[in-house]
Amino acid sequence: MIMCKDQLPIAPEYIKKFEQLGLGMFVHFGLYSQLKQGEWTMHLHNISKEDYMPLKETFNPVSMAEIVSVGKSAGCKYICLTTRHHEGFSLYDTRGLNDYDAIHSPAGRDVVREFVDECRKADIVPFFYHTTLDWYREDFNNDFNGYLEYLRKSVEILCTHYGEIGGLWFDGNWSKPDADWQEDALYSMIRRLQPNAMIINNTGIHKRGEKGNEYIDSLTYERGTPTPIDRRGMTKYVAGEMCETLNDNWGDADDINFKPVKQIIEEICDCRKIGANMLLNIGPCGDGTVPLMSRAMMDAVGYWMSIYGKSIYNGRPYIVVEGKRDFILRDIKDPNTFYLFKYNLGMGGDTNVALDGGAAGVVEFDGFGETIESVNWMDDGAALNFSQNGTNIKVGCPNFRYGKSHCVRVAEIKVK
Repeated sequence: MIMCKDQLPIAPEYIKKFEQLGLGMFVHFGLYSQLKQGEWTMHLHNISKEDYMPLKETFNPVSMAEIVSVGKSAGCKYICLTTRHHEGFSLYDTRGLNDYDAIHSPAGRDVVREFVDECRKADIVPFFYHTTLDWYREDFNNDFNGYLEYLRKSVEILCTHYGEIGGLWFDGNWSKPDADWQEDALYSMIRRLQPNAMIINNTGIHKRGEKGNEYIDSLTYERGTPTPIDRRGMTKYVAGEMCETLNDNWGDADDINFKPVKQIIEEICDCRKIGANMLLNIGPCGDGTVPLMSRAMMDAVGYWMSIYGKSIYNGRPYIVVEGKRDFILRDIKDPNTFYLFKYNLGMGGDTNVALDGGAAGVVEFDGFGETIESVNWMDDGAALNFSQNGTNIKVGCPNFRYGKSHCVRVAEIKVK
């Protein structure tokens, strides 16, 4: 058995706050959204700069209010917006660095400013994605040091004109694995200007969970199931975060291969099982509205979060058994409260209308160091039968009643 408890080094307060956000929303939005071919369309479909740049002349999205409202309805505590993706177009006012930005489009406004304002109205923490790879800038390939200076100036604008932000999420260093990205210069500037901002750099799908530079505050897991973070021997505490798409694309695309809501909910729980956040992506349409299917899926996640969200926001790993999917978290705000996560329950009812089965029965854990007072489902308050022998506990988990199916069910354990 693996007892997943935080180990030294101690997490600084800004990282602790990040870990308790639990669920965030990723927003991939840019010029590419107008083409409905995914965020990599310029590169993968060999569109020349000359043919791609005119998309700026039709960029005029609606208010960011709808995007933020979708995150709010899903129970997201933070939203990370692509302020500039690999295409090189900026959603913010680059203040003279170039005119390839939202200010110089028909939108005529700073979309990032609008996004931040809407987040603050909704009590959501704004995060900024920023590319380090750039298909627009010639100096990315022929004057890399000059490009890195441009990159730092671009990020400096984001750090100085939008108030306190939750963090910066970088992506693209994997494009030049042997290059000197001068990361210390970039990250030290951020730490000076935004001392409480998370610094995250996506290691890519082939290096999931690798840390990299010492300034990095969170490991990234691009899709799949995150693995526990072994912090022994680390000189700095780091958090974890997995990002996931609703279908097969990050940006808006002709893509109806949506994942089951059950899978998304289970992945949220899988993240919290090891103490990591989930960053769940949507790709708005070219006009800034949210596709109906994406909105519906986020609403479904929001319904689950409205019932069980306390366990996601407050829970920290307590007991995780290797090879066992069910697990227990402890409430970081109330040490007398624990949460038992139960997967794969079936639904009871007449056999003519319901497929019973699932994983109903008794779940058993060793290593529970408190005396249990009660165990109740969070959704309907129903009491569960339990027994305790020292640190061994057994809890009876019946199937859902007919007419209810929540994918993952959570019970609240109270101790004396």
